[in-house]
Amino acid sequence: MSDTATTRAQQVFQLKSASVSMTALELYYFDNDEFEDTLRNKISQAPGFFRDIPLIISLEKYEGLDSELDFFKIIGACRRNNIHVIGVRGGNDDQRRLARGASLALMPGNGQRDRGHEAEAETVPAPAAPEPQAVKEAPVTKVISHPVRSGQQIHAPEGDLVILAPVQAGAEVLAAGNIHVYGPLRGRALAGIHGAESARIFCQSLEAELVSIAGHYKISEDLQNSGWKSAVQIQLRDDLLVVAPLDKA
Repeated sequence: MSDTATTRAQQVFQLKSASVSMTALELYYFDNDEFEDTLRNKISQAPGFFRDIPLIISLEKYEGLDSELDFFKIIGACRRNNIHVIGVRGGNDDQRRLARGASLALMPGNGQRDRGHEAEAETVPAPAAPEPQAVKEAPVTKVISHPVRSGQQIHAPEGDLVILAPVQAGAEVLAAGNIHVYGPLRGRALAGIHGAESARIFCQSLEAELVSIAGHYKISEDLQNSGWKSAVQIQLRDDLLVVAPLDKA
């Protein structure tokens, strides 16, 4: 390393926490041909949205045989369609062993996380006196006052996102909580990106390429019969996105 570089950095790298928006594929059973056909059909509905996205395979609702679960074929089918599988969520010990053999990251499912906490509670003795609880700060709302132009991405990783201007076609806005657009929404809006199913999207004119809440999405063709070019709110009910006029919310 050069002397100039040495003066700028005393170590090769640092590890820092990062919040990344990812899509989960809930797998119910696996058949190689059917899997890839279904994947291509989904991608054809919104090709720009799915290109080069990181993907998590969720096994929490998997009902097929472990012997049919071939992660190498899943990874291959996804790569052929420009999607990158980076890990699995949930699954039993045998399924997670197969995933590890395919060099995939292992992430706990909801049930596994709960059982882990219960085990900790059984093995860790109670403290002599309760520890003082830190005050939890409310999630920060991010406010954008300028138009979000094509190619731009605005990300609110912890709270709500409020945009006081239009979101143009080709732009993307993401939030852990709700999204409010006080103008036309023409690009892509993804609320509840960490799984908050109570998140909502509000806009003054629905003209979106794609809207998503907690991973459930609709593209423009699906939206044009539901409040198109009018003021609406979008929410998740029974795993379905519902569009309602703001004056009837």
